[in-house]
Amino acid sequence: MSDRDPTRWEYRTLEPPTESTMREATDPAEVLNQLGADRWELTGTLTYDGGGTKLLVLKRPVLDE
Repeated sequence: MSDRDPTRWEYRTLEPPTESTMREATDPAEVLNQLGADRWELTGTLTYDGGGTKLLVLKRPVLDE
């Protein structure tokens, strides 16, 4: 890729796993490590107005084939 070609990204969202209370998120490290092995990078979160994480936002570069 040359300096003139901007990196193209693809995005994915992941809903954090929850416990039976539906309020407490369980640790998503295992899932994030699996996605990281496939080049996904956590870039941010989307939250509810009242608090709490609704979605994890991930991105990775699009590879030209």
